[in-house]
Amino acid sequence: MKNTTKEINKKSSKKVSEFLEKNNIHKKDFAQMIGVTLSYVYNIIDDSIPFSTRSTTIERIAAVMDIMPEDFEEYVIEEDPMPYNKNLDLIKAYIKKNKMSTVEFLKLFERKKRLKIVDMLRGKEPLPIDYCELKNIKDILNMEDDIFYELWKDIFVEYLEKGGFNRERNEDLLNEILTSCKKHFKNSKTDKCNIS
Repeated sequence: MKNTTKEINKKSSKKVSEFLEKNNIHKKDFAQMIGVTLSYVYNIIDDSIPFSTRSTTIERIAAVMDIMPEDFEEYVIEEDPMPYNKNLDLIKAYIKKNKMSTVEFLKLFERKKRLKIVDMLRGKEPLPIDYCELKNIKDILNMEDDIFYELWKDIFVEYLEKGGFNRERNEDLLNEILTSCKKHFKNSKTDKCNIS
């Protein structure tokens, strides 16, 4: 027997409500993490009101809950699947390696940055190319320096290529840039990332 819309809605609302309670997450914090208003969160957990069918909202909720969006019956899969991103998988692996839940990871960032991190974790926002932003993630995840450099390098090269940079024709230039960057990463004694 197929579930009715009301039964599906109740399951999804209950799933979110139980998650918030189990993880002791204030509804206001959750609203900021998924990019909605506080009243919208109350509507999400109220099983008498239809659960969200917006793919973006469901994907953000799923990212925070560390589940697949498909776990919500209201979710409609996008036409174009997300391309594989080994760098994002590395970050997710480090979250698990540090025995953190996604929520615990998110809470280590300023409130105003959490939505961007959620979108990054669901593959809709690029990983930061900015050294200081990425270093903040590295520090939170206790990532080794050599792995951090390789992560930054991959993101940097991908950024250049998306901008039209031909890696083969510019191989010597790229190698010079990366050699200089690696020295900087290795020899940097001051942390200008903490300067306001």
